[in-house]
Amino acid sequence: MLSRKQKLLLMKIISLFSVVRGYNIPVIILAQYLSALFILAPEKGTLANLLDLNLFLLVLASSLTIASGYIINNFYDSQKDLINRPNKSMLDRLVSQKTKLSVYFILNFIVSFLALIVSWRAFLFFSTYIFLIWFYSHKIKKYPLIGNLTAAVLAVIPFFAILLHYYFNLSFEEIASYKNNLAVIFSHACFLFLLLLIREMIKDLENIKGDLANGYQTVPILYGEIMSKKIITLLVGLTIVPVYLLVDVYDVGMMEIYFYGCLILLLFFLLYLWKSERKGQYLLLHNVLKFLIVAGVFCIILINPSALWNSKKILLLL
Repeated sequence: MLSRKQKLLLMKIISLFSVVRGYNIPVIILAQYLSALFILAPEKGTLANLLDLNLFLLVLASSLTIASGYIINNFYDSQKDLINRPNKSMLDRLVSQKTKLSVYFILNFIVSFLALIVSWRAFLFFSTYIFLIWFYSHKIKKYPLIGNLTAAVLAVIPFFAILLHYYFNLSFEEIASYKNNLAVIFSHACFLFLLLLIREMIKDLENIKGDLANGYQTVPILYGEIMSKKIITLLVGLTIVPVYLLVDVYDVGMMEIYFYGCLILLLFFLLYLWKSERKGQYLLLHNVLKFLIVAGVFCIILINPSALWNSKKILLLL
């Protein structure tokens, strides 16, 4: 049996896990490694990528930066979350604001140290990224559309840390030889960006009460839910462009099944969106988008499944 003190400590650990959204961190790590293995540098080889120390440090730094970003976002949104997410908010409040800030600064210090081990460029990249996350949480997120765009961009930025790791030291001639590969990478990034932006717009519809009570100037508050739904419909329509490029122009192997499935699901998503009026309905749409994003991470393997089998053979030989 746990003592009262041990139970309290356990609850605080669970609370902190909730604040940093620890359940998202493994997905972020997996997404970055799979991107490196199957999109960014498949020619380097699976084993070489897995044993790349600098890649490991960058993935770790990205994950810790995102965790610290969740903390500072939670810090500024504590009042709003009492209205929008009362149950989660009560759990998060088991850890004091002072403790959250202490963990935030510790994580950022660790990130800076890890980035500095890699290079001064990585240090500059993550220092800028940390500042942008803070500035977004403190100021930008309260503004309509700009806040949504910034949130989506910040969610995609960690993948550019990995991209710079592979391509920064290449000459212009070498980069030109990877032109097709880079086009595929940016098409994937555009599709992910659009899904994330749609999710941010849905969150605004979901959180109208808390945003209104705390003075947030979101699109549905300023221009109404109908305008917000029109913008989301436009964004869903724009996803056709990167999907067309990835499926018909570039080679993404069997992952085209995922993109076709996304388009079908997004069509039903839109039909349900225009019928939605309550928070619970918007929450369902939010979860559909989360499913598409997480499924997309695992479906990266479909670009070249044989690489996975080959990597298993190599590891067994070792």
